[in-house]
Amino acid sequence: MVIKTTIQGFTSAVKGLLLTVRHLLRARKTRTSLDIRDPQYFDKQQGVTTVQFPKESMPIPEVARYQLDVEIDDCIVCDLCAKACPVDCIAIEAVKSPEAIGKTSDGSVKRLYAAQFDIDMAKCMYCGLCTVVCPTECITMTDQYDRSTTKLTDLIYGFAEMSDEEIAQRKEEWTRFQADKEAAKKK
Repeated sequence: MVIKTTIQGFTSAVKGLLLTVRHLLRARKTRTSLDIRDPQYFDKQQGVTTVQFPKESMPIPEVARYQLDVEIDDCIVCDLCAKACPVDCIAIEAVKSPEAIGKTSDGSVKRLYAAQFDIDMAKCMYCGLCTVVCPTECITMTDQYDRSTTKLTDLIYGFAEMSDEEIAQRKEEWTRFQADKEAAKKK
């Protein structure tokens, strides 16, 4: 029994080493850059299998899902992207406005201020659900994929442009508006 197991282990190790040596000998020539949309993409891979990044990069397909970006001027702060996110990597805080504050590029009326709009790309699983549910298409996937960093907090991207003073001012305006509305109802 012990001899049989030893022979199987030795045979397995030899097979693995032969496979490694075969790949080593085939890797003499440099790999040519191929289009990933080519149907025979994986069949044509020969030579060194790693890409010499950043000098060389792989072609990115048009439907690739990488870094998220938000055009905050087009955001109506509907919170649908945060609700659709399966890993809760989007944090949104809205401040109500007594009147319309503008329009987006597609003509949607904005009635909420974005006090906070953060995306934690360390949590993001790049599923793209947030881009699908966005009614104004302000959140999109870009072709940026190299966001290497040594600090996880660098991967939290803040898209809101309001300062703490502006947020406090807008909240006070809304509170005043609500108080005036209640006073008008009592009269």
